[in-house]
Amino acid sequence: MLRKIYLIALSVMPIAVLAQQPADNDSIGVILYENADSLLQPDKWPVSTGNDSIIVDNANDEQPFSLEFHDSVYIERLKRLPSLVNLTYNNVVRNYILAYTIRNKAKLEVILGLQSYYFPMIEEVLDMYGLPLELKYMAVIESALNPRAVSRVGATGMWQFMLGTGRMYKLQINTFVDERRDPYLATHAAAKYLKDLYDTFNDWVLVIAAYNCGNGNVNKAIRRSGGKTSYWDIYPYLPRETRGYVPAYIGAAYAMNYYREHNITPRFVDVPPVADTVIVRKNVNLAQVSEILNLPLQQLRDLNPQYRREILPGNTSPCILRMPETATVQFIDFQDTIYRHKADVYLSNSFKVMEPAGRAPFDKSSVAGKDRIYHTIRSGENLGSIAAYYGVSVNSLKEWNDLYSSRIIAGKKLVIYLKKPVTKPVVRNTATAGTPTPPILQSAATGKNSVVYTVKSGDTLWDIAQTYGVSDREIMQWNNLSKTSIQPGMKLKIIQ
Repeated sequence: MLRKIYLIALSVMPIAVLAQQPADNDSIGVILYENADSLLQPDKWPVSTGNDSIIVDNANDEQPFSLEFHDSVYIERLKRLPSLVNLTYNNVVRNYILAYTIRNKAKLEVILGLQSYYFPMIEEVLDMYGLPLELKYMAVIESALNPRAVSRVGATGMWQFMLGTGRMYKLQINTFVDERRDPYLATHAAAKYLKDLYDTFNDWVLVIAAYNCGNGNVNKAIRRSGGKTSYWDIYPYLPRETRGYVPAYIGAAYAMNYYREHNITPRFVDVPPVADTVIVRKNVNLAQVSEILNLPLQQLRDLNPQYRREILPGNTSPCILRMPETATVQFIDFQDTIYRHKADVYLSNSFKVMEPAGRAPFDKSSVAGKDRIYHTIRSGENLGSIAAYYGVSVNSLKEWNDLYSSRIIAGKKLVIYLKKPVTKPVVRNTATAGTPTPPILQSAATGKNSVVYTVKSGDTLWDIAQTYGVSDREIMQWNNLSKTSIQPGMKLKIIQ
C-alpha cells in the first residue's frame, strides 16, 4: 500500500522540541499525504447531502476563526483519550493537528458528519476481531471515509486496498464488482489484515506503519536501526512516505475527538438512518430499482458503491443490494417488474452472458443419474458462459475447481456437480477437525433444508455466512439475533 507524498508548509508559531522526537531532525517537517491522508489532499470529492452534492474544496475554503493551544494542552488531551495505540506528541504530530483543525476545517466538518454513519459499523467489525476500536481513525487518514476513494497508484476504497491485497483478503474484484468499495466487506478485510500485522509485530504503532508501507519495509527499518522496535527509533529508516503516517493518525485521533474545542461543527450528511439488504439473483441496474421504487438514484449509489457500473450481476452470482429499510418489502413485491423495466436500456447486450458458440442448450437428461461431469474448455469460452450453459454459478465453478481467478485455459477440464454438494463448515484448527458435519434438517416453514452450525472460537457471523453462501443478516433473522456478535458454542440455524 505504498503511497506517493507531497509537502505542505504550515505557518505555525515556533515550538520546543518535545520528548519522542524522530531521530532524523532533517526529516522533521509536515509530510502530508496525497492519498494516504485523504483529509489533507487538495483534490475535490463529492459528498451526498440530500438532493444536492456539496464539493469540499480547500482552495476556496474560507477560514473561520480557530483556536491554537499550548503544547501542554495537546499533550493532556491526548493522554485523556482511551487508546491502546501509543499517542505520542511531538512537533510533527502538532503540525498535523494544526493542519486538521485550521487549514482543512471544511473537509473535517464533512468527515465528522460521515462518522456518525460509518463509525458504528467500523467499531462493530473491529470489536468482532478483538481489535482496538480507535483503529477506526485509520479510515479517516486513508480515505476521509470516502468509499469511492482511488489513489493514483490504484489503492481503492475506504481502506485503500491495492488489487492484490484485496484479493488476498477475499474481496471480489472484477469488471462489475469491486468489494474494496464496500465499506462493510472492506472493513472486515482491513480487520483481518491488521490482526495479521499485529501477530507479526505485537505493537499497534508498528502495525499502523506496516499497513501503509508493508511489513517488509518495517522489518527492514528495524534491522537498519540495530534491532530497535520503537516507531520513533526506526523513524529515519522508514520510507519517507511512511514517516508521517503515524503522526497523521495521532493528529486525526485528536481532531476527531476535540473538534468542539476548535470551534468546528460537523456538517450534516444525508444518509438513510436505517438500511437493510436484499439478495439479488438476476442482473439489475440501480436505475431500474430507483425508477420503480421511487428512490433517489444517488442514495442507492451511496449505499452500494461496490458496483462499478451500477449493475448488479445477479445472473453470475447472488448480489447484496442495500437500500432504506422501508423499501426492502417493496423490492420483494415488485422485483419482477424491476427486472423487466427498461432492461434493454439499462442492461446492454455486451453484458449478457452468451452460451458457448455452436452448442445447443445443455440437456440434463443426457447425464441422468450422474452426480458430476467434466467439461473440456473450448477456445473463446469463459467461466460466465460455462456457468450459464450448465445452470450453475461462477463462484461454484471456482470452488469446485480450486480456481482463484476467472482465467481459464482451452483444453483444460472443469468438474461440474449436477447435484450441489453439501457445503461443510470451514475447519479452523486441528482441535475441531473431527467435528461431524452438522445435521441437515427440514424447515417446516420454508420446505428448505437447514443446517445447525455450532459456533467455534474465532468464527464471525460474516465468515459463517460466506461459508454457506448466505448473508449475515439472513442468519440474524433466522436466529432472532439483534446484533452480529456471536459466542463459541452457540448453535445457529442456516437455511439453504
